[in-house]
Amino acid sequence: MRDTSHSEQTILFADICGSTRLYETLGDAQARKIVATCFADLQSTTTQHGGRVVKTIGDEILCIFPSTENAVQAAIEFQELLSDGEYGVGDTKFDLSIKVGMQYGAALEEDGDVFGDAVNVAARMVSFAKGGQIITTRETVRTLPQHLQNSTRHLDTTIVKGKQQEIEIHEVIWETGETTSMWSGLFNVDSVRTRLVLRYGEQVQIIDQNCEPFVMGRYRRADLTVDEQLVSREHARIEWRRGKFILVDSSTNGTYALIRDQVVWLRREDIPLSGEGTIGLGRRLEENGKAIIHYKCETVVDSKTAGQFQDSNA
Repeated sequence: MRDTSHSEQTILFADICGSTRLYETLGDAQARKIVATCFADLQSTTTQHGGRVVKTIGDEILCIFPSTENAVQAAIEFQELLSDGEYGVGDTKFDLSIKVGMQYGAALEEDGDVFGDAVNVAARMVSFAKGGQIITTRETVRTLPQHLQNSTRHLDTTIVKGKQQEIEIHEVIWETGETTSMWSGLFNVDSVRTRLVLRYGEQVQIIDQNCEPFVMGRYRRADLTVDEQLVSREHARIEWRRGKFILVDSSTNGTYALIRDQVVWLRREDIPLSGEGTIGLGRRLEENGKAIIHYKCETVVDSKTAGQFQDSNA
């Protein structure tokens, strides 16, 4: 006889980003140990906030919570754990990120698993999210206490398969920009800005914070055109998110980047840029020859020091 129950729950999916490069660099066994360690931290956090881990699926974890407030608090702690912690083996560390999707609604629990419309919508929300984001719906936001509702923002309205009406997508804002936090006690926040300097051959491109996505690729109308055989038309882009410049790969052959003396390979993934390093589109950095993009994250403190830049760790 099946053990079933039906109740209102908050369904949460969390998906670890960046694990592809773990498996490529360390091999299956070591990479799986790191993912398991990360899952153990997430499970502990889930329990602390009154939730239950239903199951793990690859690099994704499915949890349920009795209230939306508990789920959001756990999701924020998930993000803080992955933001502050470094997972790796020995001296080799990897900056992982996590994307979270959630939905409040009726769910059917059966033999330890969970089913229903809320599960399907939560799964759709995590598919919309990017690393470092917590994505949910307007109907879920409405069940939150006012102080948490005030920490959300509307992103878009879309159609979700199986739903007759459009769904409003919202993001839970859990983090302020690191640059703002670093300087807020010393300077007026308005006097601080972050920029990314890109050098490709004789070209120099400067990307300011709050910029539109900066596209790199073989396409002649790209913001930075790299006319190489293995480079896709719109190979990769740089976005400004939550106080950081994020490198996003959207190519066929992947993007290589040297970040903090560590080479990472991205394929349909993203990673924050920090300090200074290099980016290679389609080929390994050592094979890219002249087709190397150099980058540097810089912080301008005020007009008097506009010509002096410091590494912001953005």
